[in-house]
Amino acid sequence: MTNFIPIFPLGIVVYPGEALNLHIFEPRYRQLITECHEGKKPFGIPSVLNDKLCDMGTLVEITEITRVYEDGKMDIKTKGLKVFRILELINSLPEKLYSGAIVNYPDNAESGNLQLMQGLIKGVRELFSLLKIEKQFSKPDEELSSYDLAHHVGLTLPEEYEFLELLHELQRQEYLKRHLLKAIPLMAGMETLKERVKLNGHFKQLKGFDGL
Repeated sequence: MTNFIPIFPLGIVVYPGEALNLHIFEPRYRQLITECHEGKKPFGIPSVLNDKLCDMGTLVEITEITRVYEDGKMDIKTKGLKVFRILELINSLPEKLYSGAIVNYPDNAESGNLQLMQGLIKGVRELFSLLKIEKQFSKPDEELSSYDLAHHVGLTLPEEYEFLELLHELQRQEYLKRHLLKAIPLMAGMETLKERVKLNGHFKQLKGFDGL
């Protein structure tokens, strides 16, 4: 399927199913949001990396305009729908301040490995514990997908975009698994280092070596 969508390029990565709150202040995007809301139409958020517009992004829908300020700025709530790929960028649109794009929606396999997913959820919670972060997911464990975990494991922006390019749930699960296998031992080592630093200079009660 190929179609035209208005686009709102941002220096973030949005995933399908993600709830995203935005503060809209530029006139071109205030126009985009107003027209999409009135027409009940979605718009696209392609990622921007290193000041370059990327080919892929996520189609989002406006779920609520929570506040409109006197100067026309607004706060909105959106939700990610599906991944798109830009085929052609259209910078200038008649009587529009914003840009658009011709896009398609690549096949995106959503079935992964249940056992692997359960391990990932456990790993993310272990990471939270090491970081002393109290965070709850907005869904029951059995409803979580890799997209729901991706923003919670400390990926860099380029890594988040690389993750967006993966179009099979099993690939995304394996990607998160590799990341957690590196991140958790690193953070555990940092905790051990912190404890050693705290002990430095303190009196220690140590048992002698009995082997001599």
